[in-house]
Amino acid sequence: MVQAAANTDLRSTDMLDVRAVEESDLTWRVLDTLNAFRVLLAVVLLALFFAGGDPRFFGDRYPTLFAAIAAGYLVSSFVSALAIRQRWVSAGTLTVWQVTADIGAIVVLMHSSGGISSGLGGLLVVFVGAGSLILPLRIPAFFAALATLAVLGEQLFSQLGGVSDASNYTAAGILGAIIFAISLAARPLARRIQESEALAEQRGIDLANLSELNEYIVQHLRESIVVIDAKNEVRLINTSAAQLLGASPDCRGTPIHVASADLADYVHRWRANDEQTANSEFTMSAADNSARVKVHMAVLGKGDGRDGPILIFLEDASLMNARVQQSKLASLGRLSASIAHEIRNPVGAMSHAGQLLAETDGLSDDEMRLTEIIRTHADRVSLIIDNVLQLSRRDASQPERFMLTPWLHDFAQEFTRTMELQEGELCVSLLYDDLEVRMDPTHLRQVLWNLCDNAVRYASDAGGILVELQAGRVPRSGRPFLEVLDQGHGVETAAVDKIFEPFFTDRKGGTGLGLYISRELCELNRATLVYQPREPRGSIFRIVFADPQRWEAVDSQ
Repeated sequence: MVQAAANTDLRSTDMLDVRAVEESDLTWRVLDTLNAFRVLLAVVLLALFFAGGDPRFFGDRYPTLFAAIAAGYLVSSFVSALAIRQRWVSAGTLTVWQVTADIGAIVVLMHSSGGISSGLGGLLVVFVGAGSLILPLRIPAFFAALATLAVLGEQLFSQLGGVSDASNYTAAGILGAIIFAISLAARPLARRIQESEALAEQRGIDLANLSELNEYIVQHLRESIVVIDAKNEVRLINTSAAQLLGASPDCRGTPIHVASADLADYVHRWRANDEQTANSEFTMSAADNSARVKVHMAVLGKGDGRDGPILIFLEDASLMNARVQQSKLASLGRLSASIAHEIRNPVGAMSHAGQLLAETDGLSDDEMRLTEIIRTHADRVSLIIDNVLQLSRRDASQPERFMLTPWLHDFAQEFTRTMELQEGELCVSLLYDDLEVRMDPTHLRQVLWNLCDNAVRYASDAGGILVELQAGRVPRSGRPFLEVLDQGHGVETAAVDKIFEPFFTDRKGGTGLGLYISRELCELNRATLVYQPREPRGSIFRIVFADPQRWEAVDSQ
């Protein structure tokens, strides 16, 4: 009993709940195609009816009825087309209505044209078969039975009316059998088509999700990536690359020179297979001069070689130097331990001996000069050792977020008192009052002290001290910066690339480690220290701080 009730419920669901029809794109495409055929059929029937002579091709038994039904069928088809486009009702309800209208119209048109012998009944195979592609299994069987009964009923009605004989029952029965066979055979085919479309749709969704995932990964990579095509137009650029180049993230489809003229020039020379370009490492400045950028090229595909699409990797040299700096510290740590034991004690002994010798009575001026040389150079060697030990023993960076304005004013007061500067010889200029930076305050103090000390010394050599501390934001990226400006002699062009190298100095008595240590400290805090000449004379040393939003989450892991 329970099983019978379940079967009854299943049959009622298949027969009546046409809302169960999956309203996929395939369903609506089938409905649209079938309705287009319906419109074409109505137009052709009306054209043959009005163009035919005597006897007509169709409608010769009841011409008025044929014309009325064919015209109504055409109007109904247009209404169905509008319902399909506007989605007035569900696909299942619309299919049931259309197939029922098709069966009724075709049977009446067949009757008005001479019955089964007119051949119009064969159109029922098309409409019932098309409905079988959409509706559940038992509903097409119901329509097949309805069409068969309608054909047989028309034959019976015609025989009773004396316009047909009993010989046409065989043709009507064969037509009904064909309709049943098509309706039953179409459903498995429809199921396969729907499964294939569902699989294709799922694959499409997977591909769309994969594409979206790839886009998300590319856009959020720390590595900067640019893809250009054979015409040197940007096809892909992620956020990191756009920030480095100072380009808009929406510059896809634009020439590469719009994003970066320097990069476009290098790409042109690289495509030309310039041997010097191909074998050298290309380094460019970022759009805001806040970092050094190294460029690496890779050919996409094998067909066009260098003339085809290119994948460009942009590497922030400051990030790479930060990683290299860790290995430098380890090496310097081992070296400094050896220096402390092997050099410091002998240097101290020499310095002490020089002091004792200078205290001896009866030394001549030349002998005193020699003791002064011993003491001076011993102190210089000790200073070099202290700087190296300071670099090697430096603790790991402990960056903090703090407001730069109060910190900078405190530093300026401390530096002025310590160096005994006059009022106005060190001034602070703040372009923004709400500058927040992220750096180890101890490291920042050491870097700024080195820069200000150099600025005071070089400015005094040039005949007057005026050191400016200026803070603001980089125009393109919005990263905070701090500049130390002096009015000294500046740096010679030939020495610009060497000033940050260890032990390089053009000043007598200097160790050549101040700027080197300052840059190392900046890179340890993911900041950048760069040099710019100042007009008409002097130097500008700029500290571009790290973006707090970018690195705070990384350091907390």
